[in-house]
Amino acid sequence: MSQLKQKALSGVLWTGLQQFSTQGISFIVSIILARLLLPEEFGLIAMIGVFMGIGAMLMQAGLGSSLIRTDHPTQEDYSTVFFFNLAGSVFMYLLIFLAAPYIAAFYQQEILIEIIRWYGSIFIINAFALVQTTRLTKLLDFKTQLQVSIPATIFSGIVGVSLAYLGYGVWSLVVMAIAQAFASALQLWIVAKWQPTWVFNKQKFQYHFNYGYKLTLSGLLDTLFNNAYVLLIGKFFAPAQVGFYNRADTLKQLPVGNIGAILGKVTFPLFAAIKNDDIRLKSVYQKIMQVVVFLVAPTLLLMAALATPLFRFLFTEKWLPAVPYFQIICWNGILYPIHSYNLNILKVKGRSDLFLKLEILKKVMIAIVIAISFQYGIYGLLYGSVVTSVLTFFINTHYTGKFLNYTAWEQAKDIVPTIILATFSSALVVVLDLFLQQIRLLDVFRLIIGGLFGVLLYVFLAFLFKMTAFTELKNLIKKP
Repeated sequence: MSQLKQKALSGVLWTGLQQFSTQGISFIVSIILARLLLPEEFGLIAMIGVFMGIGAMLMQAGLGSSLIRTDHPTQEDYSTVFFFNLAGSVFMYLLIFLAAPYIAAFYQQEILIEIIRWYGSIFIINAFALVQTTRLTKLLDFKTQLQVSIPATIFSGIVGVSLAYLGYGVWSLVVMAIAQAFASALQLWIVAKWQPTWVFNKQKFQYHFNYGYKLTLSGLLDTLFNNAYVLLIGKFFAPAQVGFYNRADTLKQLPVGNIGAILGKVTFPLFAAIKNDDIRLKSVYQKIMQVVVFLVAPTLLLMAALATPLFRFLFTEKWLPAVPYFQIICWNGILYPIHSYNLNILKVKGRSDLFLKLEILKKVMIAIVIAISFQYGIYGLLYGSVVTSVLTFFINTHYTGKFLNYTAWEQAKDIVPTIILATFSSALVVVLDLFLQQIRLLDVFRLIIGGLFGVLLYVFLAFLFKMTAFTELKNLIKKP
């Protein structure tokens, strides 16, 4: 086995353990909190997500990505980025502290003033660990990240659930987020085996900033438009509706975020290592894309098929209004990892200018779709998000097609059969679940029977039709 492939597979293993363990713990915590707290309390936290995301983007300025793609970064590189991030975090905290009353006035929720001012402290806490995390990612050392994330997630989960049980409401979510950031930063400072030295090299900063600021502008646009639905729902509807949408989106992100992040964290440094070999880069990218869609598509569509018993079993009856939201946005999640992988190609090629150009083009398109779909209420917005996901796929693949000779239509031809197979399997699960509902079977048994039937049917059909993605998945876990 080649050293690069061995590193990549090791990275996938440890990242997978990190994602599924931490997300699994977080998911259990979220189930408990969903039973203890009200939808509107989750909605309040969701409302500030866009502002926290914008602040994080401005604070980092894309310098972490620049460090990862730099062939041999020195101590001066890391220290320079560290001190910039630290100064940026203090600036962003002061900015959001002053902006808190205006944000609260926008949503007409006065309680957001104090929530934002406390939640914003996460900027400064995270700044102490961003470079350590970036350095570990560049080294493909996901084992250490796993050893940090699990204790931090458990600790913060205990804090959050305890406060919710004691009746602290939305503040249990605020303190839980701060506790997780603090526990992670403290551990990384101890175990990451890197500390900054008192140096700030202007030339190094200019080098990383010239690459990173375009990614930052792209990230700002992305953050703003990803949260556009929360902004609109929060502004024109009740906080409970924001909570329902956020719960649906969070559950959708569970498979998308886990599977996507496992390979996403590995693919950027992996792509960076072979960035000058276009033939090899295309081959690796093609295989990863097919495998990701093969895993994500059936997972999302099976969850959508069983959404009603799933939400009632996990979160109780009070969260059932989120079911139709979830069933719609599952469709836009299928292509989500592919968007980031296409853009990773531009990042490793050093073309952050094209990255920014694409982001601007996509945001103009999304703004048009939102303006049209908003006239039809929340459901119009949700269906519009599915349309934008498809259109975004063709935009993101434009330059990838040029760099790797792998066009959007070729990529679509590689993944559409998988999506069709997942759709067919899920449709049969819907039919089966209707029968199980008629005989008044408990939700847990509907989930077990429907889930097993869907998975076995999907795998059987993939084997029967000799799906390329199925073969690639087997080859990825076998030694050559």
